[in-house]
Amino acid sequence: MTDDRSRSTLYLLLASATFVTALIHIRFVSEYFPDSPGRVAPFLLAGWATYAVVFYALGRLLSTPAALPSMRGGDVGAALFLLSLLAAAGLDTLGFSPEVVPTAYTLPAIGIYSGLALVGWSIGKRTQAINRLE
Repeated sequence: MTDDRSRSTLYLLLASATFVTALIHIRFVSEYFPDSPGRVAPFLLAGWATYAVVFYALGRLLSTPAALPSMRGGDVGAALFLLSLLAAAGLDTLGFSPEVVPTAYTLPAIGIYSGLALVGWSIGKRTQAINRLE
């Protein structure tokens, strides 16, 4: 019974996090980016957090780890996220601002979102394994 309740809670978390992520990125980030980077930062951080929660819920729902998995995927995700942020900051420092060359930020954006997905999935998979051990 608690497993069914837990799964339904995870599905609710997945649906609500997906909705909030889409809402933030479509409504707020697209409105303020790249014209007002100071105003877009809180929305972007909230969107990134909910995006990671989506993959956390997916990791809990779709993974079936037999033993306690390593967090190597999470480490790779965190490194990819941070390196992509540094690459985006480097582009801006070199004069390639998002207003001038928005396509230059495509690769760092892919790295940021891939890194967040890996971190969320790894934490969800690890939590699933820990709950299975209890």
